[in-house]
Amino acid sequence: MYSEIQKFIDARQAEFNLIPDERKILLQGIANYIQKKIDEKKPVQLVYICIHNSRRSHFGQVAAAVAAKHFQLELSTYSGGTVATAFNPNAINALRSIGFKIVAPDQSSNPLYQVHFGDEKPVVCFSKIYDDAINPTSGFAAIMTCGEAEENCPFIPNAEYKTSTTYEDPTASDGSGKELEVYTDRFGQILRETLYAFSLVKK
Repeated sequence: MYSEIQKFIDARQAEFNLIPDERKILLQGIANYIQKKIDEKKPVQLVYICIHNSRRSHFGQVAAAVAAKHFQLELSTYSGGTVATAFNPNAINALRSIGFKIVAPDQSSNPLYQVHFGDEKPVVCFSKIYDDAINPTSGFAAIMTCGEAEENCPFIPNAEYKTSTTYEDPTASDGSGKELEVYTDRFGQILRETLYAFSLVKK
């Protein structure tokens, strides 16, 4: 794990008291799902879903990969939406400011970004529909990160478990000059709650 990211993780772990009790109940549900799969010795697959798969769902996918490494949990993280757009530049900039190294091997309108956080295999992020071929088709949990996805995609076929941990859209800050601050705060919130959920899992 890159040292800058480890420091960011440590700071977010110290903020568990900021998580409201009602959120902790939702996060306990995610922990219970992961625990069940581990106890059954089955793969743990988490798919983070938001309508455009450009900001919060990618934050969820990356946060889960980092939290899993931190707690030494074996699981796979994915993301998707109901519309394919692209990984938002403001979201990418926020992750880079935290210490992630992000590269895009191609220059298409929707590149496959490689998000590195250490010597581990990078997280691959690009915008896609939730049932894209790269995502699991069965044996997974669907974690909704925005209210729009919940409204427009209330049923995720073959999901074993579904929950809604919705987050405020950082898009409102676009063009304000405060994008980096807002997007970084949003990733920090998502990572904080993901770390909390994963801390409840017994290996």
